[in-house]
Amino acid sequence: MSKIGVGIIGTGSIVHTYVKCLSEIDGVQIIGLCTKSADRVEEVKSEFGLPAYSDYKSFLSLPEINLVGVCNESGKHSEAIEAAAKAQKHILSEKPLEVTTHKIDRLIALCKKQKVVLGCVLQNRCSPDYQRVEKAVKSGKLGKLLMGNASINWYRSKAYYSKSNWRGTIELDGGAAFINQGIHTIDLLMNLMGEAVSVYANVQTRIHKIEGEDVGAALVNYANGAMGTITAGTALFPGYPERVEVYGEKGSIIMEGGKIIAWNIQGENTPTLDSETLGSGAADPTTIGHQNHKIVLQDMVESIRESRNPMVDGAEARKSVALINAIYQSSREKKQVQL
Repeated sequence: MSKIGVGIIGTGSIVHTYVKCLSEIDGVQIIGLCTKSADRVEEVKSEFGLPAYSDYKSFLSLPEINLVGVCNESGKHSEAIEAAAKAQKHILSEKPLEVTTHKIDRLIALCKKQKVVLGCVLQNRCSPDYQRVEKAVKSGKLGKLLMGNASINWYRSKAYYSKSNWRGTIELDGGAAFINQGIHTIDLLMNLMGEAVSVYANVQTRIHKIEGEDVGAALVNYANGAMGTITAGTALFPGYPERVEVYGEKGSIIMEGGKIIAWNIQGENTPTLDSETLGSGAADPTTIGHQNHKIVLQDMVESIRESRNPMVDGAEARKSVALINAIYQSSREKKQVQL
């Protein structure tokens, strides 16, 4: 195919990032956007300067669309992905792929049956510093892994939830601090530490008037014998940069706000660390840049052209949701949960 035509389902703030990224990628054309509200069609056309639709069926019947970006509410990803797969369109979904592993398993099976590529946006894997950490850990520089910790101790205002009819709800957000804000960092931690086998957790809703949690903590055990903690929140004023800590028998590496802040490995000189900070979204999600999203979108386009899996396929996207679902289950049942 000469050009990859892209249609986007959903018209929230993240779509501006998609439009910016896609405008910078060669061989791609945005065909249009699809909003759930017929009343918003003209508004969407004006806001984005692109054709807009309000009906999935007519939108997905457009032959020019090869790839669908799914950017609607998390708990409605299934209906968008299912419709796109049945229309024989490739799919790139915002995180989480869905809010439960049961739904994700169904989506993976459907996309396989329809022979369409299914990818998920977990763009923090693309940062140069994280890739440096990943290479060090997976090449064995830290030796046997002992502990892996993550903290996503963020803050969101009351207006962040009150102005949305889906954020913080169980049905459409799947929860709150862990599955919405925390999932990116949890994905990074699991990619470094490997398979999680059990978790004991406690999540609470302390400040915000939402169904999901605004503070929580979990103790995780990994298949390789390592352990670690994960804390997450949206009530932790003023919000601090997300943090990942990896400890092995030969040393440790710590990242904060997407940058390496400590690198201590026995027998190695400590490298010079770049002090430049990145937008972390600790207090404001709009401060996060678009470059990592662009890398994910570029990879997705290339995966379609090359008939290969994208960098994060359905099976990879499932892993962090499985752990987060287990965190919620552990808190509800007040006991350790096996994955």
